[in-house]
Amino acid sequence: MDTATAPLTNGNGRHHTLAPEQLKAEVRRLARERDAVILAHNYQEGDIQDVADVIGDSLNLAKHARAASAKVIMFCGVHFMAETAAMLNPAKLVLIPDLQAGCSLADMVVPHQIRQWKAAHPAGVVVCYVNTSAAVKAECDYCCTSANGIKVIESIPADREILFVPDYYLGTYLKAKTKRNIQVWKGYCPAHAVILPEKVDALRDAHPDAEFLMHPECGCLTKQMDLADQILSTEAMVKHVRTSPAHTFIIATETGILSRMQKDNPQKTFLPASEQAACHHMQRNTLEKVFWSLATLQHRITVDPALAKRALVPIERMMALS
Repeated sequence: MDTATAPLTNGNGRHHTLAPEQLKAEVRRLARERDAVILAHNYQEGDIQDVADVIGDSLNLAKHARAASAKVIMFCGVHFMAETAAMLNPAKLVLIPDLQAGCSLADMVVPHQIRQWKAAHPAGVVVCYVNTSAAVKAECDYCCTSANGIKVIESIPADREILFVPDYYLGTYLKAKTKRNIQVWKGYCPAHAVILPEKVDALRDAHPDAEFLMHPECGCLTKQMDLADQILSTEAMVKHVRTSPAHTFIIATETGILSRMQKDNPQKTFLPASEQAACHHMQRNTLEKVFWSLATLQHRITVDPALAKRALVPIERMMALS
């Protein structure tokens, strides 16, 4: 966004120009008028984080969505996150700034593939990462996030075979940590897959005193799991850097989180493990789109009640363990 002015176009010929801080003030004003709570994922752009009521990871935002008393939930994230909010709090109007803000990882598994596996493994248990569609969740037994994946896996009887979908790297991490019989799906997050061990090695050589923090979705995980100082969810990373005595950090996750880290810790230095580790779906949401979404009450996210009833089973199991 330009530092001087920001053009606002809603796609229907309406156009305004506001300075960034004016635009933020307008978004906050609209949120008050609409009785809306703004939830923003850690990967959202800094301007969106600046106007958010809550910033967090998928699990934290799901908790806030379920407890929200506001009439409107403006979910600044991607589609599956807004779906989860709509299922957890169906009486609320759940909006997303851009309907095209999907998830490439979530698209790598579809419901009939889960049904096929369950037919071949009738005693098996399917655990899905929260980065899945409501339709996929409806076929699964448990849901999890990177923050509670180990706890979810360990809650399942030890003699049960487990299928983990759709992220290969997170599944590999959970299998290594729990020593369980887990079949791991071969999906991946494109933003995390570009975080390569060679780049991390070069950064660690150049900054030997830096702490190396890794998200378990990273493409470097299989080669550097034992080299990371911490393997953490995004929210755990945010909390860790606040209290760590280190002054420099190598951050192996989507680059959007660096805005929050730097704002919270201006005296510390944060280095992206890969400058290319940016989610183009998260970047579809902009402050301008948040403004127009609140102004027009678009785009609403709903889930068919029958589907939601089934998809809520693994979600509620996850929430009970959180």
